[in-house]
Amino acid sequence: MTETVVVKLGGAAGNNPERFCADAARLIQSGRRLVIVHGGSDLTNQLSEQLGHPARFITSPSGHTSRRTDRRTLEIMQMACRGLLNQRVVELLQRNGVNAVGLSGLDGRVWEGERKTAVRAVEEGRTIVIRDDHTGAVATVNSGLLTTLLNAGYAPVLSPPAISTAHEPINIDADRAAAATAAALGAAELLLLTNVAGLLRRFPDESTLMSRVSRFELDAAAGLAEGRMKKKVLGAGEALAGGVRRVVIGDARRENPISAALAGEGTVFE
Repeated sequence: MTETVVVKLGGAAGNNPERFCADAARLIQSGRRLVIVHGGSDLTNQLSEQLGHPARFITSPSGHTSRRTDRRTLEIMQMACRGLLNQRVVELLQRNGVNAVGLSGLDGRVWEGERKTAVRAVEEGRTIVIRDDHTGAVATVNSGLLTTLLNAGYAPVLSPPAISTAHEPINIDADRAAAATAAALGAAELLLLTNVAGLLRRFPDESTLMSRVSRFELDAAAGLAEGRMKKKVLGAGEALAGGVRRVVIGDARRENPISAALAGEGTVFE
């Protein structure tokens, strides 16, 4: 059986869904089994502003920055990710001859995890506790549903949110959800495509691209990573620990971005 590849398209500005989907379609039509995951951070920010509920971000005591996800923000994120971006990717794949199926992590409990009961954040030098945040992490993946779709010739397109064990939507990190999906499916490779060339020693200088990172260098790589790239490095480590053979952080802005990442262009973790 053809090996499965999980591909995550980042939600930041500058990525090109048209090129991504055209490349995905060529690979699927040549016999590749692709599961596509996407985020929606930039569109969520734009939509939040338009709807009068601007995005807010919180910083944990350890320095980790994340989206403040109250119920209204969660609803806006669902509009952006599931309502707009997911259907756009499905539309583009269908236009390129691929029978894609769009799902959020809620559908069929594709992604399930615990909602955090409390989130700690630093605000004006004080540590506060937030109890109405709708965030969590993927603990289980409905690999049976995804395998059924793949075996029937469909291309799954997955987006946040996930569903909690208490049956409520939760905001999750799409990079780490993609890593959990790759591990659960026994995927050969995980590709994390974003709007830079890969992991950079000195962001944003793309001449400092790190082309190879071994699993023994993950902690050092995470220390070098800026902001959202740190989540990708963490996801890479989780995927490798889960049995995925190779992870590539590659450039979603270029022509044929998936093919380029499969060829090892970007930062390869193995």
